[in-house]
Amino acid sequence: MFNIALVEPEIPQNTGNIARLCAATGCRLHLIEPLGFSLQDRRLKRAGLDYWHLVDVRIHDTFEELKAEYPHAGYYYITTKGKRYYTEFDFLPGDFFVFGAETHGLPEELLTANGGSCLRIPMVAGARCLNLSNSVAIVVYNALHKQMFRGLS
Repeated sequence: MFNIALVEPEIPQNTGNIARLCAATGCRLHLIEPLGFSLQDRRLKRAGLDYWHLVDVRIHDTFEELKAEYPHAGYYYITTKGKRYYTEFDFLPGDFFVFGAETHGLPEELLTANGGSCLRIPMVAGARCLNLSNSVAIVVYNALHKQMFRGLS
């Protein structure tokens, strides 16, 4: 349905949780290197439980490589620096939701080049950010809702 891209994820448990979300929702998971962990990490495997056979995981050396492989897809960058809310869009199947590393988010040059596609999740003043796997779940389920949960039971 949708694509989740994690740019340089650092925490294996978050990525494992996101993999399980992808398995449950039919989303494809794209991991952009470098990763802050091994794909054999036991914490990654444990967080994904026994759902790994249901997850379509793709590894990319760079974000540019990902975009070259999917040049016609819509890309939405989820960041605390976004000016518009993620709820303002009707996403299309095949769109990409792009999330940054847990400690520093998406690279500034990526945000600058894609300002109109940078979206935020609202939070109270003073809150820095949400957990990465929670943020992915919020955005994915909103997009699925707008698709009337097509393909899910």
